[in-house]
Amino acid sequence: MSDMNPLARELEQQLKCLNAPGLWLVDENPQSHGRPNPLVSVIGNRLDVIERLGQQGWQAEFNDFELDRLPAAGFDTILYRISKEKAVVHHIIGAAQRLLKPGGELILLGDKGEGIRTYARKAELCLGGERSETKLGASSWCARIGRSGAGGDCPDAQDYPTLRPACRDERFEYCAKPGLFGWNKIDSGSALLIEQLPEMLQQPLPLSGSLLDLGCGFGYLAMNAAGPATELVCTDNNAAALQACQHNLQRAGIKGEVLASDAGDRLQQSFDTILCNPPFHSGFSVDGDLTDRFLMAAQRMLKPTGTACFVVNQHIPLERKATGRFADVSLWLDNGKFKLVRLRAPINQPFRDTHDL
Repeated sequence: MSDMNPLARELEQQLKCLNAPGLWLVDENPQSHGRPNPLVSVIGNRLDVIERLGQQGWQAEFNDFELDRLPAAGFDTILYRISKEKAVVHHIIGAAQRLLKPGGELILLGDKGEGIRTYARKAELCLGGERSETKLGASSWCARIGRSGAGGDCPDAQDYPTLRPACRDERFEYCAKPGLFGWNKIDSGSALLIEQLPEMLQQPLPLSGSLLDLGCGFGYLAMNAAGPATELVCTDNNAAALQACQHNLQRAGIKGEVLASDAGDRLQQSFDTILCNPPFHSGFSVDGDLTDRFLMAAQRMLKPTGTACFVVNQHIPLERKATGRFADVSLWLDNGKFKLVRLRAPINQPFRDTHDL
């Protein structure tokens, strides 16, 4: 554990030492690689994290922190490395009031810049017990908050479990929830891709044939590109995104499958068209593993005569990374903020010119 950061070391130690029923809540933050503790249940909203923990032997469940289904006063300890989204943290602090046994303990881990000390004070008011804080490193803290009495007022979680109208355009109203990246706005990169898509594909919208929205979010690309003749599949790694996309498709009367997968890893179909606005934002690598995984998925699932259309931030080297995976890599547009990249002829498949069909 010597090469771990202070938060990871403390997380590992706390999990190892739990000797009574505990609940470990995880999201996108780096997680433990230690030996599983059979007394600990795990819930997380990122499929890749939960699958990895399940493979290690943890009792791990994938959902968007649907904690109302858990028994009241069912846990002696709840352990949580705080998330980036305030509403998610508030939701979990409030749930701890119901889930912890009297005398139980909520353990929060995080950096000062993430608001760990403020969250600890809010948890103290909510849970009614004593709070202790330990500095782990230059800015890392561990806060332990006891559960005592009836507790007090819990922080506003903005009714986190509930999807709500978040944004709209001339065609659709889109529902989403806090905790889903860009949840309350239409992404300008995605809007640019839809605007340019008919010319990129040389066919009008809605599309015919098979369509994959790879990393679908709340479903904006799928809803604007698909129609009655589209065989639509949407996939994402985030439990909140899957909920929102399914809900929005149903409201719009658009038929399609919504499937959980990590960068498309569970999908076996091939597609005429793949659309992707990858999650290249704060907290994700811009030139590493994630870029390659989305491109690899598109290479594997794109039909020989199909087209994959990506929109990425201007500084993402997508064209360079796509070279060697696709015989036809085209920078369609660069507006100084976003790039649209069109990919054709996946190299693992024989290429046939569409004009010959």
